[in-house]
Amino acid sequence: MFFYLAKLLWFFLQPSCLIAFLLLLGTVMVWTYWARWGRRIVALAAFLLLVVGLSPLGNWLVLPLEDRFPRTDLEEGPAPTGFIVLGGAEQRYIGEGRDAPTLNEAGDRIVEAGMLAHRFPDSLVAISGGDAGMLYPSGSEALGTATILAELGISQDRLVLEDQSRDTYENAKLTKAELEKRELLGPDDRWVLITSAAHMPRAMGCFRQAGFDVEPWPVDYRTRGPEDAWRPFDKVSEGLRRVDMATREWVGLLAYWMTGRTDALFPAPEQPIDSTEVPEPESGPQEDGEPLTDAA
Repeated sequence: MFFYLAKLLWFFLQPSCLIAFLLLLGTVMVWTYWARWGRRIVALAAFLLLVVGLSPLGNWLVLPLEDRFPRTDLEEGPAPTGFIVLGGAEQRYIGEGRDAPTLNEAGDRIVEAGMLAHRFPDSLVAISGGDAGMLYPSGSEALGTATILAELGISQDRLVLEDQSRDTYENAKLTKAELEKRELLGPDDRWVLITSAAHMPRAMGCFRQAGFDVEPWPVDYRTRGPEDAWRPFDKVSEGLRRVDMATREWVGLLAYWMTGRTDALFPAPEQPIDSTEVPEPESGPQEDGEPLTDAA
């Protein structure tokens, strides 16, 4: 139920659709008794279209998300047991229609999964993603990603498929269950999560809530860093797309936190424990009444 409700509500709440609905409402009202209010609403919609589409607003929204989790140091500690790559990197319904792999803007997820699999030849690749389509059902995303990785030279016996999940929370829960079933979640196993940088906070929160300790490997960056904070867009469509994407993550963080799907409102990297810090002894008398320090 959560999956379908989230899809329906987001269609109406995403900024680009809200602006379009305002424009439609104002246009209709212009031809009614409320024509003055109709003109005001049309003017507001036009103003929002320009601000959202051309200003750096999209970058302001996405930068805190992309900068939240740095990449883990893969050279420190044991080699990863495996990499978990989340679905959402393909246009499956187009790929099936054309009988060709069709990556979308998040295609870096698959590309980097293949690169890391070659870099660590003994590591596994767990692929999580079912059919998340509503209007255009397209089959398992995990199967599509597995086919691409196999064509890139990754042996199929290294691939672990979870093909039932439809959202990030299900990614975490069902991937954990699949790896536990294969006895791949021991205390010494190390798993690295691959997903879009802006999506990483919500994904890490979901995996932590599921009791699955993973390390972040963000990909699919949309900004260069702080230097893009004041960079405007040269196409209204690009600015709208960026704001829609970032707003979806912020709304998703709030909705997931309120429904108990993440462990925090804005998940953050865990602070490393400094082993050099030695706790100071507690002051006060010992049990036998003698002072803690010897008298000179």
